[in-house]
Amino acid sequence: MRGEFPSKILFLRRRKMKTIGIILLTFFCVFYYGLGLTYAQQEVKVGVLIPLSGGLAVIGENLQMAHDFAVKEINEAGGIKSLNGAKIKLIYADTRGDSKIGMSEAERLILREGVVAIVGAFQSSVSYTSTEVAEKYQVPYLVPNSLMDAITERGFKYTFRVERKGSLWAKDQIDFIADMGKATGKSAKTIGVVYENTDMGQAIAKGIRKWAPEKGLTIGLDEGYPPKTSDMTPVVLKMKRANLDIVILNSYTSDAILLIRTIADQRVNPVAFLGSSSGYSDPSFIKEVGKLAEYFFDLTEWTTDLKHSPFVQQKNVAYKKWNKDNRDFNGGAAFCYASTYILYEALEKAASYDPKKIRDAFAAIKITKGPAMMIPWTPIEFDAEGQAKGARMLVVQYRDGQRKSVWPAEISSTKPVWPVPKWEERK
Repeated sequence: MRGEFPSKILFLRRRKMKTIGIILLTFFCVFYYGLGLTYAQQEVKVGVLIPLSGGLAVIGENLQMAHDFAVKEINEAGGIKSLNGAKIKLIYADTRGDSKIGMSEAERLILREGVVAIVGAFQSSVSYTSTEVAEKYQVPYLVPNSLMDAITERGFKYTFRVERKGSLWAKDQIDFIADMGKATGKSAKTIGVVYENTDMGQAIAKGIRKWAPEKGLTIGLDEGYPPKTSDMTPVVLKMKRANLDIVILNSYTSDAILLIRTIADQRVNPVAFLGSSSGYSDPSFIKEVGKLAEYFFDLTEWTTDLKHSPFVQQKNVAYKKWNKDNRDFNGGAAFCYASTYILYEALEKAASYDPKKIRDAFAAIKITKGPAMMIPWTPIEFDAEGQAKGARMLVVQYRDGQRKSVWPAEISSTKPVWPVPKWEERK
């Protein structure tokens, strides 16, 4: 009986030490996990959906470079200050230009990568489907470059678009044609629209059909063609036979290059050719076609000679110095750069990693200064549908290999050549 009491004491001591050990271990684990969580939160994960392989890989690379440059600047300047200097980490997902892949990649970014927002996806068809995924999981989605009207016409609360709607692109094109006629006395009467038969091309063509009659213009050719067409001769011969005053073209890069080469070969000579950005604004377009691009007009979001903000020249010079090809921003890249800063402003305003709070910050945003003002309108804010208010387009003309702004007159740097010289008259 005497030995029983010390044994109980020893047992109780061991039990107490075990309890203390468990408490210490628990405290250490909580502290270690908390430290790790704090460290992890020094990064804000943002998904970027763009085509990085396939036929649009060249465009995708251009957009990626613009996003990367903006994030480099933001992170080097101290990151998201309202989140204790958290850095933005871009997680890229290759859509391969496929709307189904865009949907699955959006879901992967949200569920597996844990992104708090998505930016993308260039092609309207991919943006249209992938924004559905973001809406389902209530993650904000910023669209820099897609123009299909329906993207912001479905009552979604988590989709925000910076670019002007496609149907209004067509209105701007028609207004430009009418203005050139008034300014030069050489009005157009017939127009043709030749477009890649995708959501983007159909959106432009639909708008042309709507707006052209209001300016007294007759549509003499309405021709869609399959993407990545290997021979544009049949399309161009139809264009030539139609004897049009104006030809509006809407193509991605490879088709744009082939179309212009075929048009030059066939000596199609309207008053003017007018592109719809996309392939005609891609840096590789002018590299491939060279002098064939001279006098070609292009509707675009942006150009390097805009003077509405000092950021245009400052940032373009810095970007050229930074990127491996010494390339300028084009419209798509400039909008991706500016959109990254719009995202930055939303993150600062939200001061949170919660996608719902970031969404609310997008909805309430109003930007009047800073690098986002590369975009040629102010303020930058979104309406109830998530569409950027006041979004506008401009027209450039290729002159000596450079894209010079020619319309609207109040922001242009160069007087347009209209009509353009015939192919056989060019040197």
